[in-house]
Amino acid sequence: MELKYPPERRKSRVVKVGNVLIGGGFPVSIQSMTTTDTRDVDSTVAQITALTEAGCDIVRVAVLDNEAALCLSKIKSQISIPLVADIHFKYKLALEAIKQGVDKIRINPGNIGSDDKVREITKAAKDAGIPIRVGVNSGSLPKDLLREGDCEDPRIFIKAALRQLEVLENNDFFDIVLALKSTNVNTSYWAYMLLADKVDYPFHIGITEAGTLQTGSIKSAVGIGSLLINGIGDTIRVSLTADPIEEIKIGKAILKSLALKKEGVEVISCPTCGRCEIDMIPIAESIEAKTRHLKTPLKVAVMGCIVNGPGEASVADVGIAGGRGLGLLFKNGKIVDKISENELETRLLDEIDKLTGGK
Repeated sequence: MELKYPPERRKSRVVKVGNVLIGGGFPVSIQSMTTTDTRDVDSTVAQITALTEAGCDIVRVAVLDNEAALCLSKIKSQISIPLVADIHFKYKLALEAIKQGVDKIRINPGNIGSDDKVREITKAAKDAGIPIRVGVNSGSLPKDLLREGDCEDPRIFIKAALRQLEVLENNDFFDIVLALKSTNVNTSYWAYMLLADKVDYPFHIGITEAGTLQTGSIKSAVGIGSLLINGIGDTIRVSLTADPIEEIKIGKAILKSLALKKEGVEVISCPTCGRCEIDMIPIAESIEAKTRHLKTPLKVAVMGCIVNGPGEASVADVGIAGGRGLGLLFKNGKIVDKISENELETRLLDEIDKLTGGK
């Protein structure tokens, strides 16, 4: 197998969602979805504000009925990131959401109804200049296609996606973001990989219904990360059974681990072993917690011993390596000071503050 390094980002058309550009080589954006009742404007706005502060780029809300749809303009007027309306079955809710000024709608053409209804939605979206995100999910695969294979067959996902695209394209609509999300990591991976060179629409990637915080984070990191490292993926959502703030944290961590998001402090730390002579785990956790708010790109190392610490963390901008009762402070792999164990955390935080200016 011929491999190319570094892999190129998949080339796709650009789709504009509010002030965020998806595809075309633009930065990978992070999305989440509110867990509030959209009809409760205040709580929904409060949650979106918290998500924005955590680093969310695009937010989606469920639109279950007309009352919820009529709240969208009030919500949009109080937030600073693009608003996406998530709609199923009722095409009139999509029309009202577009009228309310949302930045994108998410529909499944297959459950919207007749071609006439889909045609109305695409016309309204085109007139408003907003895109449509269509998605194939494990739970919404067409029954006739399932007779050809099971719900974990990526080829079924691709056929379903192409069918949905055809509906929109037949209505002369091409401002599309595409998702193929399975609960199975392998299925999602191969569905995206196999479809990548067949269409030029930007991909919204993720593992649907990934699970609770720990399980879902692992599945999402594997699934999303494996696609991104191959240059595939333009916007991501980490789907967790948890506070949506956690989705943003994990999404940022995935992008930072692949150098696709160069923002904030990245703490690297050793796994500890018998050579470790300081209580390193709480120090590493504390440093990470106390620097999470910083935006300045900085790599910080917290190492447990002075044998390999400075060498292993030579890629770090600043760090510490502990010893018996003392530790070394180093910058760019070079030792700059020797300090007592009980001062390690404070001294490292001071150095981080100097390098970032507290920002």
